[in-house]
Amino acid sequence: MKSLISQAVALAFGTALVAGALPSYAATRPDNAWLAQADAEARAARVSNVAYVLDFTLTGKETFAATTTLRFDLKDAGEALTVDLDKAIIKSLTVNGKTVTPQYNNWFITLAAADLKAGRNEVVVSYERAHSTNGEGLHRMVDPVDGRVYTYSHFEPAAAHQMFALFDQPDLKATYEVSVTAPADWLVVSTTRESSVRDADGGKRWTFPATKKLSAYNFSLHAGPYKVWEDGSGKYPMRLFARQSVAAQIDPAPWFTYTKQGLAFFDDYFGIPYQFDKYDQLLVPDFLYGAMENAGAITFAEARFLHKDKMTTDQRHALASVIMHEMAHQWFGDLVTMKWWNGLWLNESFASFMGTLGTAESTEFRNAWQYFYSNAKTGAYRQDDSPGTHPIEVPVPTTANAFDNIDAITYAKGASTLKQLRHLLGEETFRQGVHDYLVKYQFKNARLDDFIGSLGEAAGRDLGPWTQQWLYQPGVNTIAAEYSCKAGKVEAFALRQTAPQAYPVLREQRVQVALFDASGKAVKLARNVPVTYQGAVTDVPALQGALCPDLVYPNYQDWGFVKVKLDERSFATARANVSKVADPLLRAMLWQSMWEGVRDGALPLNEFLQTALNNAPRETDYALLGNVLDKVRGGHAYLQRMAPQAAYTRKTAQALEDMAWQGVRSGTDANFKRRWLTAYIDLAGSREALARLAGLLAGRGVPQGVTVSQDVRWTIVRKLAERNAAGSAALLAAEQQRDKTDTGAAAALAASVVRPDPQVKNEWLGQIGDLQTKLPFARIRTAMEHLYPSSQAALAEQTAERRLAQLPELDKAAGPVFMRAYAGTLIPAGCTPHSVQRLADATTKYTALSAGARRALLAQHDEDRRCVAIRQALTVPLE
Repeated sequence: MKSLISQAVALAFGTALVAGALPSYAATRPDNAWLAQADAEARAARVSNVAYVLDFTLTGKETFAATTTLRFDLKDAGEALTVDLDKAIIKSLTVNGKTVTPQYNNWFITLAAADLKAGRNEVVVSYERAHSTNGEGLHRMVDPVDGRVYTYSHFEPAAAHQMFALFDQPDLKATYEVSVTAPADWLVVSTTRESSVRDADGGKRWTFPATKKLSAYNFSLHAGPYKVWEDGSGKYPMRLFARQSVAAQIDPAPWFTYTKQGLAFFDDYFGIPYQFDKYDQLLVPDFLYGAMENAGAITFAEARFLHKDKMTTDQRHALASVIMHEMAHQWFGDLVTMKWWNGLWLNESFASFMGTLGTAESTEFRNAWQYFYSNAKTGAYRQDDSPGTHPIEVPVPTTANAFDNIDAITYAKGASTLKQLRHLLGEETFRQGVHDYLVKYQFKNARLDDFIGSLGEAAGRDLGPWTQQWLYQPGVNTIAAEYSCKAGKVEAFALRQTAPQAYPVLREQRVQVALFDASGKAVKLARNVPVTYQGAVTDVPALQGALCPDLVYPNYQDWGFVKVKLDERSFATARANVSKVADPLLRAMLWQSMWEGVRDGALPLNEFLQTALNNAPRETDYALLGNVLDKVRGGHAYLQRMAPQAAYTRKTAQALEDMAWQGVRSGTDANFKRRWLTAYIDLAGSREALARLAGLLAGRGVPQGVTVSQDVRWTIVRKLAERNAAGSAALLAAEQQRDKTDTGAAAALAASVVRPDPQVKNEWLGQIGDLQTKLPFARIRTAMEHLYPSSQAALAEQTAERRLAQLPELDKAAGPVFMRAYAGTLIPAGCTPHSVQRLADATTKYTALSAGARRALLAQHDEDRRCVAIRQALTVPLE
């Protein structure tokens, strides 16, 4: 998308972007859009005490004007210095009061050594620039409902220079003093609260006092005719912002409730009060991620948090957990920040860990760790057990690589590792170490060694070996219980730890080993022992003499990050009695053990699906039901890719449909009904089911207690389009007339793209591959995500060679934002030996891919190989 922005700016201004060729004194920094760590370190060694004065003129049009005043101390003036500014038209440049000709290459300005001086310097850059449309920099969106224009900034990992001139690296923290001229009906939001708003030039002039010291990616500016809600009931003033046209979909009460609960919890836990005076949260369109921790002005993706019906329990939990995640960043990330992007994992891991802890301990969601296990940790196991894994801590050579490793390893494995460390050290010791770290480095930058050192000092132990085992080595270990019984009692008991051949490290961690009795109506806990294990075998003498168990689970309550291999007796007990296990978290972990058995080829998929058919309807835990149904849908998708017309596939699909519809019709809890309905829509494929879905759109046959909201309607319309159901095109057109919102337009796009029409697929592949398209990236990403559902394996195969062949070209030209979406959705996998070989050949041929694209290719090859193995493990015919 970088080249797209460049061309858009050139067209907007109709002028050359380069003010002058770089002279001989140009810095040795490479002439491209990315900042290398070595260049950042060299600049940080010379520059300090940075302050920005920013002045923006926003009109709502496609471009904006601005002036940046940079003040900084320079250690020496012996060499040129670069200032980052992306794709701007520079109107004037002064350096220490002297007007100079900009030496500018579209990505950074080179300041001549002769114009600089040792000590305090001042650089003033006036420029114009096009707003971004890819979610970075200062993004602009025109609301299709009412024509209003909204803007917001997003700078992570290094996109602040798409909005203003600066040293765009995290270890040059600075203060930001801002003034904005904007239309009269706009609100302007930044890190601090405005000090004045006055009439100016037909609009309003907003002035903001200087911030505390922040890394550039934590500063933000948002402006538009937003609707605002305010709440002053907590310790800190809270506001919530959203577009006018979606305001009716917002219930501000839970936002303010969870925010107030979280701020009280984190103030207490960290022992340091919140530092940014006010707490603003904004729902914004076309957002690239779930949310962003801008200091004092957090942004959230509309697509994830706007709902056209009363929020379900699951949606409320998602809201609470993301609010807590971003709030934890206000301390760990904003107050104390990594020096370079290799430390980004620690920010995200810590926020994921602390966000879950805060959700569990300060909100209604006491089962937050169960959600974390099912929704996040299992994904980390999956990636860590694939060729797409990587260490938690990895080098980041340039800003182009900053997000290469933002994935399940960074978030969920990292968070699980911190959770494990908390159990290893003790909860209060861990908390004290975190407090000491935040106090010592507040408003500064720190490295991993600084954080680990604070924890080690609090614990009185050297954490160096632990750090090497967990943070610098990839791969997930497996533990299994090895025990013998005599006369009905345990004679000997040990834990055996194994490691994958590619990553043979054995780790130290603390777990709980639990024994269960399944002789009665329920599977009951009989014995539970905490164990710190390391090496290949660890004896557990505390379990000698216990009653011989029906089930052993050696990671009870999920303390450890480790795959569990159930012994044969325990595996049989789990399959036969999973619904009789009282603890929902343990049930979730047993389901995961069975699902890992499927993916590892140890449990036939048909037997897993039968277990699900027998047990899912009995599930009484709302969160766990969602996880089980996700696995059911995963199993159904495997069958669709393998052989959609096989007798077993059709029979099983019908059984799953029937189970889901019965779940919709039974019970009285609206949340459960919605969960079952979501599964039913996803599983629907028979004529009867598709006709029933069409009937729900028309208000026919709606079960009691079920609400067919606008969100549900769009899900149904998309499913009918995917299956090419009779009348689906007319239903799509009617729904477009019914819902003309921006979210409606995105849903209509998804329903259009998903149609099983080769011409549609080819046209959209052309749009996706055209980096000059004028479509916002949010729309391109929606197309990628819905182009090839699992039910259209044959259609996907028609373009498989084309998609794979253009991977290197796109990877080179499109940039990391685009490639994260493309590589995650459009690398072809057909669940056939031919497809597996095609991907194997690509991994051999395409060795020059970026780290992220290369990892996605390896992971997709592994997934395709597993799919073929799962097919081979079936004990029913698929011919």
